[in-house]
Amino acid sequence: MKVIICGAGQVGWQIARHLSGERNDVTVVDNNPDLVRRATDTLDVQGIAGFASYPDVLESAGARDADMIIAATHSDEVNMVTCQVAHSVFAIPRKIARLRAQSYLTAIYSDLYRREHMPIDVVISPEREVAEAALRRLAAPVAFDTQSFMEGRAQLLGIALDEDCPVLNTPLRQLTDLFSTLRALVVGIRRRNRLFAPEPGDQLFAGDQIYVIADRQDVSRTLEIFGKEVVQQRRVVIVGGGNVGLAVARALETRTERVRAKVIEKDRRCAERAADELERTIVLHGDGLSMELLAEANVSKADAILAVTDDDKTNLLASVRAKSAGCAMAIALVNDPSLQTLMAPLDIDAYINPRATTVSSILRHIRHGRVRGVYSIGDAEAEVIEAQVLSTSPIAGQYIRDIDFPEGVLVGAVLKGEKVVRPVGGTRIDEGDVIVVFAMAADVPEVERLFQVSIDFF
Repeated sequence: MKVIICGAGQVGWQIARHLSGERNDVTVVDNNPDLVRRATDTLDVQGIAGFASYPDVLESAGARDADMIIAATHSDEVNMVTCQVAHSVFAIPRKIARLRAQSYLTAIYSDLYRREHMPIDVVISPEREVAEAALRRLAAPVAFDTQSFMEGRAQLLGIALDEDCPVLNTPLRQLTDLFSTLRALVVGIRRRNRLFAPEPGDQLFAGDQIYVIADRQDVSRTLEIFGKEVVQQRRVVIVGGGNVGLAVARALETRTERVRAKVIEKDRRCAERAADELERTIVLHGDGLSMELLAEANVSKADAILAVTDDDKTNLLASVRAKSAGCAMAIALVNDPSLQTLMAPLDIDAYINPRATTVSSILRHIRHGRVRGVYSIGDAEAEVIEAQVLSTSPIAGQYIRDIDFPEGVLVGAVLKGEKVVRPVGGTRIDEGDVIVVFAMAADVPEVERLFQVSIDFF
């Protein structure tokens, strides 16, 4: 597949890294020559320095025979014009655009991208993706990472194991025997900064970060087995009343179970807008780093603080101050990947990486065959992939024990009809089944091959 990626920032670079690693023909376009040089020096991609919306630049990038264009520059308008030029001048079949401004995403413009005059096939909204990620963190507060699969029937949980975890030093094979009715499976372990897919004989140790795929109805029991107390979030303080914080507060207001939320916003106009649009949420105007304002928000009795401003340091410091004041849990939005190693020393329970959520969303729309969902783990070290088994797939009709999966691949859940099944060696994979697999990055191409022989790009 020939792909043009417009924008060589973190999102564009990560997408290029994924696609080039899977032997696709990738060209990166950016008006910053240094970013283009970084991409071409570190990845197996071609690079063009120039404005992505210019027809001559796109032609130089190979737009005449490109299969897909991904417009992920920092400008919404450039992304939209790029897709328009890609369609009108070069007839590129598939066009994906990242749009940030909420005005482009409201219901008034919901059909804009399906019409001939603005032909965008897929619109990715980073702020909506981040808001959804924040809500998932709040729904499973003791997990440092979480993602839904199989239309919400299965959940990926990232769990940090403490010294009091009751199943430490227990082989995973024995865990399966002890909890035979539990529909959950450990698919990944991070130990001393190394992520790997475990073997049945591997044990769990304090300090490990594990990834578990569980049936939605077994999430609470799964967390308890690994030593995590499940506490419902009833009081939440949100630092940052911009688009992300506002979206989270709106969603909390619509929940059937009552959640008392308070929003702290430094910018007066944003605070006034949030106050106008929210009905039951208290909005406080001021600095989220102010201990006096945090005390006014009653953060000491809050079940969680969610720091989602556009400044990483503010999010980290607000989280630290809230925890020191007695807040039970802190979730911080962190753009800079290098700051993520500070989470544990700063006692921050979970973080949200907006670039990772955007990358996962884009990958979900460009995978081969019947891939229905993709979630990127860590620094693109692994992926959790949801896909439907086709009749052409080499694994259709086979038992899991007979499938030659790579060492870095584990099946985490199988959906048969409406029922989620915990996979075992004797589980038969049939046409029409939906499978969720954990795959190390190097093994992703082989996973795609196993799902379908004849590749269907679109």
